[in-house]
Amino acid sequence: MTAKRDQVAGLLLAAGGGRRLGGRPKALLEHRGRPLVEYAAGVLRAGGCAQVHVVLGARAGLVRSRAVLPDCVLIDNARWEEGMGSSLRAGLDSLAGTGARAALVSLVDQPGIGPEAVARVLAAYASETTLAAAAYDGVRGHPVLFGAGHWPGISATAVGDRGARAYLKANEDAITLVECGDVAQAYDIDTEGDLIHLE
Repeated sequence: MTAKRDQVAGLLLAAGGGRRLGGRPKALLEHRGRPLVEYAAGVLRAGGCAQVHVVLGARAGLVRSRAVLPDCVLIDNARWEEGMGSSLRAGLDSLAGTGARAALVSLVDQPGIGPEAVARVLAAYASETTLAAAAYDGVRGHPVLFGAGHWPGISATAVGDRGARAYLKANEDAITLVECGDVAQAYDIDTEGDLIHLE
């Protein structure tokens, strides 16, 4: 597992402005007494990612001052308002030259996904050609693992809020689905009603 820890970087997308949450950045929502971004980065680390990159956007300065993110590489995405695609591109760009051979991508607004799911998807890594994703009752979700061989194709198609969706659809046959429905819940924190999931 040590080799996989060294070769797979955790990439946390945490730039969203929380438009449907009254403009509260999701990274700063409180969960278990701390900012949600702090919890989500810790999940990647606990799941086996030795290297964790965090893409910030909305209120990035405030997130940096409030969240304790030791040993994380923080990336400010000035174009975060363009959608998740810009954050994914910024995150993958930040991994160039780090020695990472794959990126395990998670979203800050999915606190129901814990270290067990991260570890399962991480275990699917075999090479730079690996494409793997958590599945919930057979339906693809997050986290998603992209071998470095896929990064150029993903960056070329990651626009708006679609992220890697178009690339994954085009390469569906190559994706290894890793069932995680027994250890995680893939809900999003998108609206005021979703805040009941936070502790």
